[in-house]
Amino acid sequence: MNLKKYTFIRRKLDSGKLQQSFLIFYLCTIMLKENEFIDKELGIIHIRINPRARHIILRPQPAGILITAPPYTSSPEVKQALERFRDSLKKSQEKIEQKLIDFQFRIDAPLFKLSLIKGEKEEFMARWRTGEMQIICPPHISFADQQLQEWLHKVIEEGLRKQAKKILPPRLQALSEKHNLPYNHLKINSSKGRWGSCSGSRNINLSYFLLLLPVHLIDYVMLHELAHTKEMNHGKHFWTLLDKLTDGKAHSLRNELRKFNPSF
Repeated sequence: MNLKKYTFIRRKLDSGKLQQSFLIFYLCTIMLKENEFIDKELGIIHIRINPRARHIILRPQPAGILITAPPYTSSPEVKQALERFRDSLKKSQEKIEQKLIDFQFRIDAPLFKLSLIKGEKEEFMARWRTGEMQIICPPHISFADQQLQEWLHKVIEEGLRKQAKKILPPRLQALSEKHNLPYNHLKINSSKGRWGSCSGSRNINLSYFLLLLPVHLIDYVMLHELAHTKEMNHGKHFWTLLDKLTDGKAHSLRNELRKFNPSF
């Protein structure tokens, strides 16, 4: 941080405990926002500041850990949380390591199905058949090639994106109308850090990885974001509203959702 900028802020906020607390809040936000470091065991540790977060949340990913933290979180608090859950994070990472995409690879989610089929030609093709995405592969292809794996991931994600744009908008609109919770705009994105989000302008973002979830959890995520059109934080009123929308199952559905990861 620029020393002159710090001095200016310090002079402006030099009186009273409230101003001092705001200064600490401001400096911690600058210190942690979009910060990354490497952990020898866990990989890339990415720290994301979320003004609506009330607790530190650690999400294991194949190449590292995504940490979502409130703005007032200090660096030692983040490292303490990381050490506390290190063993469980390592085990979770092992479970979500990216599988080799080959002829045995399958996605069999209710709203998105995919398989790889051995073809006769020395070229790749993609087609949709009876609601299933099929990738036709050359008969003697080697799936061990890393560049091929990266390309196949992109092809599958593009399939997810196209299918999500067909399925998710009408489903969100139906829930919005059913519960009288209007929103402004919907955007389908590739987020692996969160299933969905809602801005203060009532714009909703949904990850196309939602299609990998059971249908009732897709609806839960949508209802969660629609609830934010009335209650922007995760306080008591928010959970009361979400409980009403989910027949009293808000917390149990949240816990069930935590067992899934936005990856394949």
